[in-house]
Amino acid sequence: MKTLLLLILVLPLAASAQTVLRPKRMQVQAHGAANRPDQAPEYPGGPDALGAFFQENIKYPDAARVKGITGNVLLNARVAADGRLSGFVLAQPLEPACDAEALRVAALLPAWHPARRKGFPVAVSIQFPVPFANADIVKFVKEPVRKNDAK
Repeated sequence: MKTLLLLILVLPLAASAQTVLRPKRMQVQAHGAANRPDQAPEYPGGPDALGAFFQENIKYPDAARVKGITGNVLLNARVAADGRLSGFVLAQPLEPACDAEALRVAALLPAWHPARRKGFPVAVSIQFPVPFANADIVKFVKEPVRKNDAK
């Protein structure tokens, strides 16, 4: 699952040109397009916090668990200038039950740090994966494991 967390990418799309921008690879341009942000939107706490949010809120559908379906549901959304997300649309479905669960959990997402252009918040379109892993294969420990001190 850590690999999935590292693969969570937030790909902001320029509003009308639909140019894909990658975080940490954007460059400030002297005469850039008016709709191209200098800074990509970010989930509060970064990609690791977004992965933790999904781990805590996704209820793996029984239909997908029985079929052994794993993977990502890709969602498109709009991050407004105030950071609120809206307009969730399936970009790449996985399985109907997983798709519905991804849309349900996406609606629970808190406001993000908005994209910025010349220091001002701007609205942008983004695409992000909602991971679904088999709960029988991937197990997470929420409390630290204590070693037995008995020899």
